[in-house]
Amino acid sequence: MRKRVPPWPEWLKRPPTSKPGKLLVVLTGAGISAESGLSTFRDSGGLWEKYSIYEVATPEAWQRNPELVLHFYNERRRQLAEAKPNPAHLLLKELEQSYTVIVITQNVDDLHERGGSSYILHLHGELTKARSTIDETLIYEIGYDPIALGDTCEKGSQLRPHVVWFGEEVPAYPFAQYWAHQADIFVVIGSSLQVYPAAGLLEETYRAKWRFLIDPRPTLSTGVEVIQAPASEGVRILVEKIL
Repeated sequence: MRKRVPPWPEWLKRPPTSKPGKLLVVLTGAGISAESGLSTFRDSGGLWEKYSIYEVATPEAWQRNPELVLHFYNERRRQLAEAKPNPAHLLLKELEQSYTVIVITQNVDDLHERGGSSYILHLHGELTKARSTIDETLIYEIGYDPIALGDTCEKGSQLRPHVVWFGEEVPAYPFAQYWAHQADIFVVIGSSLQVYPAAGLLEETYRAKWRFLIDPRPTLSTGVEVIQAPASEGVRILVEKIL
């Protein structure tokens, strides 16, 4: 029997308190996971060169060919099982010694969890979970196991990956927006800032005294302090600046 889990992280029910000036909110994208060997979508050799989003990452694709969609995510789950957190993930955990660190991630992997971060919000779902196709509140922890056609929820409907596909709403966004509003320091790591609504979070950080963008090929330079470096090197530089 698969373990059923709540739709939202437990910490959202008891939000952390932070000392004045000590709330660090981090938005992470595919660039932070790339250093752990996980394929990105937009870089050369990335996933979209092997698969079209219209084949594997839309509700229409699921209706048309659920077997292919399941195969795609099963392969990603298998790859994730072999990946490990990199120094960028671990340094974010270390920053909790001096800051309250909220990690908002566009990634569906569990590397922040394995890196030890205490407060993580997944905007686009989680690869290690599955959910019902008729009741989105029925979510199950599956780890790195595959989902097969015929695997069903307790109501008898087919299980699907617990991820947000293109064209679907992002139900976690209001939580992310709230924390962006509260941030004293806001950091973007390894995100192209091209996928909305996540890319709009930077515009919500009107209280932040510092805004950083860590990326080896930044696409934005106004309104942020750019650290032009890969994720692990960039977070090391960040730590030197804010500690």
